Amino acid sequence: MLVLMGPCTWIWPYLSIFADSLYALSGTRKHLERITSVGPRPVGSRENEVLTVNFLLEQIEHIKTISASGPNSVTVDVQRPTGSYKFLGGITSYCKVSNIAVRLEPKAGAQHLMLANCHFDTVANSPGASDDAVSCAVMLEVLHSLANLSTPLRHGVVFLFNGAEETMQQASHGFITQHPWAKQVRAFINLEAVGVGGKELVFQTGPENPWLIQAYKHAAKHPFASVVGQEIFQRRLIPSDTDFRIYRDFGNIPGIDLAFIENGFIYHTKYDTPDRILTDSIQRAGDNILAVLKHLVMSEELADSSEYRHGNTVFFDLLGMVVVAYPAHVGTIINYITAIATFLYLFKKCFHPSNMGKGSQEHILIFYLFILVIMCLPFSDLPLYGFSPAVNVTQGSSMPLLTPLTLCVCLFLLQGVRHLEVGELYFDVSLLLWCGALVYFTAHSLCSAYVPMLMVAFPLATKLLLAREFKLRGASVKYSVLYQLGLALPYVHFMSLIWLVFEIFTPTLGRINTYPPDVVLATIVTFTTLFFSSFFLHFIYLARSTKWLLAGLGTVFTVLLLLVSCGMFFPYTADPSGPRPKRVSIQHTTRIVHGLDGQVESRDSGLWINSCDYTGMQHITPIIPEINDTIKTNCQEDRPFCGFPWFGSDKNNWYLPAPEVFPKSPVEFQLLSKEETKWGTVRLTFEVKGEMSLSSSAPSQPHLVVWGRHPPVIPG
Repeated sequence: MLVLMGPCTWIWPYLSIFADSLYALSGTRKHLERITSVGPRPVGSRENEVLTVNFLLEQIEHIKTISASGPNSVTVDVQRPTGSYKFLGGITSYCKVSNIAVRLEPKAGAQHLMLANCHFDTVANSPGASDDAVSCAVMLEVLHSLANLSTPLRHGVVFLFNGAEETMQQASHGFITQHPWAKQVRAFINLEAVGVGGKELVFQTGPENPWLIQAYKHAAKHPFASVVGQEIFQRRLIPSDTDFRIYRDFGNIPGIDLAFIENGFIYHTKYDTPDRILTDSIQRAGDNILAVLKHLVMSEELADSSEYRHGNTVFFDLLGMVVVAYPAHVGTIINYITAIATFLYLFKKCFHPSNMGKGSQEHILIFYLFILVIMCLPFSDLPLYGFSPAVNVTQGSSMPLLTPLTLCVCLFLLQGVRHLEVGELYFDVSLLLWCGALVYFTAHSLCSAYVPMLMVAFPLATKLLLAREFKLRGASVKYSVLYQLGLALPYVHFMSLIWLVFEIFTPTLGRINTYPPDVVLATIVTFTTLFFSSFFLHFIYLARSTKWLLAGLGTVFTVLLLLVSCGMFFPYTADPSGPRPKRVSIQHTTRIVHGLDGQVESRDSGLWINSCDYTGMQHITPIIPEINDTIKTNCQEDRPFCGFPWFGSDKNNWYLPAPEVFPKSPVEFQLLSKEETKWGTVRLTFEVKGEMSLSSSAPSQPHLVVWGRHPPVIPG
């Protein structure tokens, strides 16, 4: 018995952990399927306000019951916040929405709270499995795990299941500005999605408070984080927003923003279903969030987060194995030291006695030629501005890649120059241009400057270490292998960043109608090719002949051009295994325009149609001839917001006449008061009553967005 019990005792903890993990995964999957089973959950619908709320409360009560004997207590509060706030500089959002707040804390109480946030509402046409039901399902299991700990927590944690994120983050605003627990919240984790499944990316942290990313670094079991994503998102290059902004701006608390990013083609569509979220995605999200939350609620920093608020942080993961994070001011020092070392290397090389003789003028001439060639590479897609629209109109295709042709031209122009010297010079010019990017990024306080720093430091160190080997044997096999090993880390990391950029930007461009996606993607591809080739073209000129390379690049360009011209890459598909739908917004509206005296000036009804991408209706008209450019509508300057029934752009709008809208429950609109302000504007107070739900079921909670430069006051 003793012999048998020894191994069993040793293995039992691991089997127990494994069993708990399987149980949690199974529970999360069941929660996800149950939440999405009711279908779309727009704010105000019975599905959102009644069915989903009741299900969440049922699960939370179950967790509360089974953890009652433990050292931590669970308190549940259903909040129905009402109010209004301004955003985007002149829009007022009014709401009466639903929040479920669950407070987990030691039975002795907690003074400081951590907040974990998800939202269970969806856009009108999507079951919202990834955005954001899976996050709420994961949060339920994380709550279950923390509530059943055998030791008391050091601080409390609030799990907020908010019911109105898709309507301009109304529920999170209602919580952080009105709920009594909000005053004790010191930091938050927000769970979101810009895609369906995959890895969850940390794409925002702070503001400042580097201790948060340090907590993620130490606790996350499967880290995936990038400060590059943070700087792209915060510069509004991606047309999305999250509750992170509400907690940051209205609550003045720091946090971490995570989002699923893969397969953004079906984000906010009917295809966002539970079966498309892999079990691996759920497991890794649960592991990470549980570990990070547990770390934070046990940390000293949470008690006084303002004490640790000092500057931004450079952070990035290395292939999901480890997170590198250091203060931004330390990064600035590292960047400038790297830049100075590079300039000293180039200065010494230019003025070395061996370069000051007969061939020095030719050396300098070739040096400037290379700078010109490399600086012209980013403009290799300029013909795309004339070529791409033609392809787009005829085939609905995109992205003719002209970079291979440009490289062919560059290589042809440099034929006849001594290859060994050309190879050396190409390396030096690449180093100089990367160093220029490093100095520029650092001078503009961009944490993303660590990328050019890696692309300068590693090649420079490798070249210096192999200088003697190169002089003795030239481009030998040993030199080639060691050189590529020295560049492995920055290049592998850069490849992961490029994957991240394409994973996010390619589907996102299908939701933007303001500029041609072909040009944007071609520019990204060109810069990517330039970055990848910068130090490896060093080898091209050390080869005996470049004829085969020229032929290969020319062939690549020709084949891609033919495929694109033949319409091989049609942008949309309804293939169930990988759908890429065209996004079109259609709203049945009745417009009643009143003059300043209150009299009705015009009244009509129709389908207001918006193309969410740049191709307009060119793929719709052949199928539905009624929707064509003859019904395209332009901005009516004398009407508020161009006469459109919703705040939007004056481009890509079509208005097809249709029968009048007849709501099942009539809407009552009453103007309560009208007064002129001292600023020369008119202040209106009015009241709206009626069902505003997309569901045919029970009456809904009213929610309203009022648009105007000087928005009216709406009674609560």
